[in-house]
Amino acid sequence: MNKNVLKPLISASAVLLSALSFSANAIVPPAPSIDARSFILMDYTTGQIIASENEHDTHGPASLTKVMTNYIIGKELERGTISLDDMVTISENAWARNFPGSSLMFIEVGREVSVADLQRGIVISSGNDASVAMAEHIAGASDSFADLMNAHAQDIGMTNTVFRNPHGLPAPGQETTAYDMALLTAALIRELPETYRLHSEREFTYNDIRQYNRNSLLWDRSLDVDGVKTGHTDESGYSLITSAVDGDTRLITVVMGTDSENSRAVESKKLLNYGFRYFETITAYQSGESFASQRIWGGSRDEITLGVQDDVVVTIPRGQRQNLDANFILDRPLEAPLEAGEQVGTVNLTLDEEVIATFPLVTLHEVQRGGFFKRMMDSIKRRFSDE
Repeated sequence: MNKNVLKPLISASAVLLSALSFSANAIVPPAPSIDARSFILMDYTTGQIIASENEHDTHGPASLTKVMTNYIIGKELERGTISLDDMVTISENAWARNFPGSSLMFIEVGREVSVADLQRGIVISSGNDASVAMAEHIAGASDSFADLMNAHAQDIGMTNTVFRNPHGLPAPGQETTAYDMALLTAALIRELPETYRLHSEREFTYNDIRQYNRNSLLWDRSLDVDGVKTGHTDESGYSLITSAVDGDTRLITVVMGTDSENSRAVESKKLLNYGFRYFETITAYQSGESFASQRIWGGSRDEITLGVQDDVVVTIPRGQRQNLDANFILDRPLEAPLEAGEQVGTVNLTLDEEVIATFPLVTLHEVQRGGFFKRMMDSIKRRFSDE
């Protein structure tokens, strides 16, 4: 490593440690044992997987499918192709009688129902009939809507997911993973907050029939759970996606294939409690925050201020912030002119000597090319400094 890099390593560490002073080291136990076929606990903000098991194993999605259905509804509302006030005529395909013994909104063929009501019927009542009605309203047919679902899944990065229908009832080849469902949930929260907010509603009444959200953790006062969706078939077992907030930390859990409604809630709560008790989401650096100053050659000034363009947010064990360290490596010796926002190196954020995040080091302001005499003097100084 050349001496142009060595000096910044020391100064960068000093800047970080002076800003980050917290309590003594925390002891983090292993994640609790979870009675499910697969599960994942993810930090929403950073995407960090805190705990998981068989998270890439495929299972039938059951009604977890409706998270994607609602995601697409939100996207279409955002684009303006549909409106909450649209009235949808219920076809025979969407008739409640086609789905006996399953979750329903209880809509009747030929009746006109608003998109707003159908959306709540999907999210809160988990209506298979409402899902078909909205699929037909958006794409003309359930098969076409499934193609749309799969296109969005690929965009999100759900590489092990295939959708065959808008409701999640068993169909050949329809499958997903706990990891993919966590990605979908994160996308819904991030991109469509108003659409996501429906998942926090506890009840919905349509046609004088009141139905309660099956996500029992919405009633749990020990956690600030605000979503997201239950699922169940005989083949797939009982599944649950949850998300909850504690301060600056939002966690997402997915448990798939438990043996009862109660079990999926209990196992999800165990994961959330573990995550909030032992981990936290922190902003190590804010956008535009100065990281270090560095010599620049041939410029109108001798130094340039370096920092980060975007917030640097990381998941760390609770109480470990004072053990964070940082260093950076320049891509090249810095020569003018340089524009503001140019990447000139890489910053490594470490915890107990392990790299936990890598992010671009950028210039925070421009430095114009210096005059002839300044450039000549810098050339001489640089020659001697390199010897």
